[in-house]
Amino acid sequence: MKQDLEEKTVSTRKIFEGKVIQVQVDEVRLPNGHLSKREIVKHPGAVAVIAVTDENKMVLVRQFRKPLEKTILEIPAGKLEYKENSVECAKRELEEETGYVAAKMEKIVSFYTSPGFADEEIHLYQATGLQKRESNPDDDEFVELVELTADECFKRVETGEICDAKTIVALYHWRNAVSDQK
Repeated sequence: MKQDLEEKTVSTRKIFEGKVIQVQVDEVRLPNGHLSKREIVKHPGAVAVIAVTDENKMVLVRQFRKPLEKTILEIPAGKLEYKENSVECAKRELEEETGYVAAKMEKIVSFYTSPGFADEEIHLYQATGLQKRESNPDDDEFVELVELTADECFKRVETGEICDAKTIVALYHWRNAVSDQK
């Protein structure tokens, strides 16, 4: 018989509300009846896009990430706007950050980034039929377009230049999809 593992929320106290996240502290009743506190980051969700060119290169962006205090390579991605459809967000983010427009956008998987403290869910899409146009990043977004082969990408994982979960998940999906076609 399965044990009841659910924690019941007794109270919620909002600590911070910003442009991207909200932070709250929940008091919860544990399955054994004791009380405990949970610090939770609320996030509206995001999309990420696997885009591979006709030359079989993955489209990435190089961007400085303040929480890491370094510049990293990532797949194009961005936050969902209020009530925005995830596929439309994926199309928008791909074009804004890279200048590429996709003829087709296919959902691959959705996953939670850090379920121990955050509810952020990323919807991973694969873009095909790419056409290059001009990029148009947000005013506070400074990115550099980079296109790399799979081998080059995995070398960047080894060096730590590619170090975020969504990009690493995307790389393994891309590699597996290519090997499944052989």
